Amino acid sequence: MKHYDAVVIGSGQAGTPLSRKLAQSGKKTALIERRFAGGTCVNDGCSPTKAMIASAKAAWVARNSSKLGVSASDIKIDFETIRDRKDEIVKSMRGSLEKGFAGTENLEVIYGDAHFSGEKEITISLNDGGSEVVSGELIFINTGLSPVIPDIPGIQEIHYLTSTSILDIEDIPEHLLILGSGYIGLEFGQMFSRFGSKVTIIEPSERIMKHEDEDIAAEITKILAEENIEILINSKVTAFTRNEEKILAKIKKHDQEHSFEYSHILIATGRKPNTDRLSLDVAGVELDDKGFIVVNDSLETSAKGIYALGDIKGGMAFTHISYDDYRVVAANVIDKKQSTIKGRQQPYCMFIDPQLGRIGMTEQDARDEGLDIDVYTIKNDSVARSIETGNTRGMMKAVVDKKSGKILGAAVLAEQGGEVVTILELAIMGGITFDKLRDGIFAHPTYAESLNNLFMSKPH
Repeated sequence: MKHYDAVVIGSGQAGTPLSRKLAQSGKKTALIERRFAGGTCVNDGCSPTKAMIASAKAAWVARNSSKLGVSASDIKIDFETIRDRKDEIVKSMRGSLEKGFAGTENLEVIYGDAHFSGEKEITISLNDGGSEVVSGELIFINTGLSPVIPDIPGIQEIHYLTSTSILDIEDIPEHLLILGSGYIGLEFGQMFSRFGSKVTIIEPSERIMKHEDEDIAAEITKILAEENIEILINSKVTAFTRNEEKILAKIKKHDQEHSFEYSHILIATGRKPNTDRLSLDVAGVELDDKGFIVVNDSLETSAKGIYALGDIKGGMAFTHISYDDYRVVAANVIDKKQSTIKGRQQPYCMFIDPQLGRIGMTEQDARDEGLDIDVYTIKNDSVARSIETGNTRGMMKAVVDKKSGKILGAAVLAEQGGEVVTILELAIMGGITFDKLRDGIFAHPTYAESLNNLFMSKPH
């Protein structure tokens, strides 16, 4: 058995920088990775999907440029080039991480599948054959999530796609059925629609994006409908069958059931924690009822000296949250400081087009808590920069505490929405009241300048 000062399981956006910093601090460190350096974000998440979304955006701009006096005829989608560009980006980012690992003293990278075989003991089934047993004084788990495959009759008899496998398909789907209307479903749906697929998104609830305010969800629904993306709400697939080269999906809406043919099926019904293969009970690590690792505000588990970072601990599953988990753990374990995840800001951005940037509370959150609020909204057809660029889709919204004037949350559904909402996050971080933004001087004409107009609107 090899003994280490620290063992990190998973090289995601927390595990990668943490393993290097632990090693650089003088700790003998092992980093165990089952697949590729970089985890989901680099290999089949943020980086490859946003690269392909950029190609889809270019296609949309070309098709919609005539109103600006520019006609782009004979638009061709070269899907092979799109995939090759995506692959090169992934290869470059992964290679950079691997180079960083190799150049870090005290760090050993082990590729294999890990599970606990003792309280601080880990057995690794090595990718190149055989096994290895290691132990560590400190252990950090960053194993992420994987797609949930719903138990639908016939689903194992068809060739369905996940957010991972769809990145490697060779041809653009003729008709893509997407189960689920979350971030994965909507981003891939709009992307492939712009590549030329007919897209149908199925959602069992009464509307998409139930975690967002109803007006934001309605605006997104309108934008997708304008791109001829079909959204079936109050609907669910009850069975799949293979029909020669097509897939037959039996869809139930209310009490009526109909069958439709599709060329491809994308499962985007959620993700589950990769805890089932870790044998965490052996280590005394507690899980919640959904299989996520239970942690305290310092990200330590129920087993002393074992920590969980990133998506595996539940909560918001975003790369930047995982990276902040690394900062919290590194501050506590290496720098001996008192750092916590309690009360931290958790911004996010959905990369449909236009982007949805979000920070803080929704209007519904605030009303559910009984807060006394003002809600400011403005449509982008009133924003000078949007009008000038010919892209007036979407809206902006902010929730403000009526008494203090502090911003509680915001949604920016707009071109560069993720960048604009960052200004509102900075205001929240600094305790800057809404009137300071209303009366602030911003360069003209910019999207940021629209914050003046947002807070000059009549609140409700």
